[in-house]
Amino acid sequence: MPKMKTHSSAKKRFKVTGSGKLKRFQAYTSHMMRNKSKKAKLRLRGSALVSKADEKRMLKLLCLK
Repeated sequence: MPKMKTHSSAKKRFKVTGSGKLKRFQAYTSHMMRNKSKKAKLRLRGSALVSKADEKRMLKLLCLK
């Protein structure tokens, strides 16, 4: 059986933390930034964790589970 290939777009978008959780970047940061408040833009700057409901699917794309 051939090796599983990692999903190319997933490997660019997610990083695995030390504890094994998946880190992702925030959405809504690519355009229409002048309509957002400074507070909203500051909050979008940071990263977040992938939700528990989606984590299993994302790990499968990254060939980690």
